[in-house]
Amino acid sequence: MSALLDFVKFNELSNWSVAHLLQNHFNYNKDFELVKIGSFLKRNKTQVIVDDNTTYKRVTIKLYNNGVFLRDTEIGKNIGTKKQFSIKEGQFLLSKIDARNGAFGIATNEVDGAIITADFLAFDIDKSRINPDFLVLITTTKKFMQFAQSASSGTTGRQRIDESKFLNTKIPLPKLDIQKQIVENYQNKINLANEQGQKAENLEKDIEEYLYSKLGLEKDNNSKSNNLLNFISFEKLMVWSCKDILDNLSINSIHFKTYSLNQKPSLFVDIFRGKSPKYEDNSKSIILNQKCNRWNDLELEHSKSVNDEWFEKLDKKFFTQEGDILINSTGDGTIGRATCISKEFKNLIYDSHILLLRVNQNEINPLFLTYFINCDLGQKQIENIKSAVATKQTELGINNLKNLQFIIPDIDIQNEIANTIKEMKNQIKFLNTESKNNKQLSLEEFEKEVFNEA
Repeated sequence: MSALLDFVKFNELSNWSVAHLLQNHFNYNKDFELVKIGSFLKRNKTQVIVDDNTTYKRVTIKLYNNGVFLRDTEIGKNIGTKKQFSIKEGQFLLSKIDARNGAFGIATNEVDGAIITADFLAFDIDKSRINPDFLVLITTTKKFMQFAQSASSGTTGRQRIDESKFLNTKIPLPKLDIQKQIVENYQNKINLANEQGQKAENLEKDIEEYLYSKLGLEKDNNSKSNNLLNFISFEKLMVWSCKDILDNLSINSIHFKTYSLNQKPSLFVDIFRGKSPKYEDNSKSIILNQKCNRWNDLELEHSKSVNDEWFEKLDKKFFTQEGDILINSTGDGTIGRATCISKEFKNLIYDSHILLLRVNQNEINPLFLTYFINCDLGQKQIENIKSAVATKQTELGINNLKNLQFIIPDIDIQNEIANTIKEMKNQIKFLNTESKNNKQLSLEEFEKEVFNEA
């Protein structure tokens, strides 16, 4: 507030808290009436005395308006607080402690009849004044969370919302028909975003099917053979484990040969393990870690700064070159993610939890091989390595990487596959970006409509 003096009408003075008054002085659409929250929300205090022999449902309200969900069910004898309140489907619930962080929501059928302690408030919604979907939307906005914050007091971390202040807070409320139209406009954007997201998911599945088809595989062929006898050429026998042998039988193409890097060393130039870094704050040099290496994408914002002198002394052969493949070598949920290095990501160094595979580009299209590693066929082989290790920290390692089986068609076919999948991936990226933008735009347009701001 830049003004030295700010004025409020006496008939709008709901309480004497200056902070509360200033917080609730805001821009809004003047076509809409300002009404007290308490004019459409009425506290419901249906008390329940917890019986030791009865099983009760209990709820959780997620932060930032992410909904009301069933937390658990518990027998009464294990519930310490015996005086609680019953809730029903369709009520508006909030957490007194976390309302300032957006812990609001509408009770669903799943939690109908659940019990809540005095740290939660349940309200009946006057549907003749407010559309429940509009209520959900307006509680999603930053402005509404600011209202909840201004109505909360107490020590940091244990602030509780003051029910009276909250119910006396005024919000802009259009007429029901306008509420309905605003909700429909919002939902149309959300539906479009969901459609775009679904198209992206379908394209991901199409990529797998396309890859299987071009490589001469049936989708069901990746299951283990049920034959009583299975045969494998001695020259392809890389390990003596029956499990690994049977798993590798599933990667047989009807069109092309299957090789490991060990079986055909001409496929690669070198493999490097990353370096153990010497970290230093505020330096110019950076090092990549597993978090940077996504699914054929690098996110440099997760990189760490390292000592410039240490960085300059590194052998330049270890630095990324166009066409190199970075593969995460450790970690549950991160192992096996691969990225093909493009021009903009040359001359980068990576830590010891990442492997660099430098292929012979006369025989291997590195983008094709990256897609193969990232697909179901590649990831299942890496998963088999994980399941064979008893320790908590799974290591892909250079030797394990050399034993992975790859279907290697002629280079022209590799190029065709790589280009086709790249185009499909670009479509997926576009659809996901549009979906994200439409979701954000839907809320921004709602806030602009109601509060004259985004």
